[in-house]
Amino acid sequence: MRVLLIKMSSIGDIIHTFPAVTDAARAFPGLQVDWVVEDGLQEMPAWHPAVDRVVPIGLRRWRRNPLKTLRSGGPASWRRALGRTPYDAVIDAQGLYKSAMVAGLADGPRHGFDMASAREPMAALAHRHRHRVPKGHHAVWRLRRLFAAALGYDEPSTLPDYGLNPHAFVPNGEGNRHIAFLHGTAWRTKRWTVDRWRGLARLAGEAGLAVTLPWHADEDRRRAARIADGLAHVRPVRTDSLTAAGSLIRGAVAAVAVDTGLGHLAAALGVPTVSLYGPTATALTGTVGERQDHFASDKPCAPCRNRICTMTGNLRAPPPCLAEMTERQVWARLVALNGALSSDSDRSAG
Repeated sequence: MRVLLIKMSSIGDIIHTFPAVTDAARAFPGLQVDWVVEDGLQEMPAWHPAVDRVVPIGLRRWRRNPLKTLRSGGPASWRRALGRTPYDAVIDAQGLYKSAMVAGLADGPRHGFDMASAREPMAALAHRHRHRVPKGHHAVWRLRRLFAAALGYDEPSTLPDYGLNPHAFVPNGEGNRHIAFLHGTAWRTKRWTVDRWRGLARLAGEAGLAVTLPWHADEDRRRAARIADGLAHVRPVRTDSLTAAGSLIRGAVAAVAVDTGLGHLAAALGVPTVSLYGPTATALTGTVGERQDHFASDKPCAPCRNRICTMTGNLRAPPPCLAEMTERQVWARLVALNGALSSDSDRSAG
């Protein structure tokens, strides 16, 4: 069986899709999946052994400069490349107008969410086969249900298995006694304060642990430098790819994350992780996996799902839902999650 999967972004959404691919590969041994993904994320689908071909698409890039895109002929050549392969099923796992449009260009029966289930309801009209997948469930379970309905097997009741190829993530020499701080996120309302990160780093140092701070974008580099300033055991690490970030995370004894794609990658790699949630809902998009702890705000306004905190009235002020989470609370949760830290850290967390 050959399937075309359309899940173009983002990092967390792509990671949430891997368990459904694992389910399908178990239901159909020899399954071959071609995956349409934004070209900036094209390294990710290849992490799963059932993915035969990655089909990068530049929708975000094309939208930024439509005239240049039309002159280059990029969309037309991409369409020709996609249309050469007949598929047993085409699965729109995103439920958006743009993903429905891409599905319509493929050769094969099209499957997707029905109007009550899709993020953009009218996108469902592009598909012949529309499947009811209630919105009130976590994204991982919704995608597993969609795949089962589209391909005709019983929805598994087992725990999600991301199925990632461990050989894709090669330890990078940081050693086995470091904690990864996954501090970068686009939303200001998802960010923990630098002072809190520094306090947590001191507790890790007292327990004999190094701290690594992966960064890629300049803003994350600057934040990592502020967290590490004057702390010899804390090291910012430039990661030039998501695979490099995954290799760093896989080598860590634990991780602490805000609500970010790298937090979901840590869960997929089985790394014990405490994730901090303020404006977003863990029930719908929290990390899924063994030894995952969601430290969610108990403020009445949370989760607000807002990119700008309406409580502070200040775009630069840290949101109170996260600022009130202390480093000692996070450390205690981390120790409870990973017993291997307890012998070194009892005096720090007490």
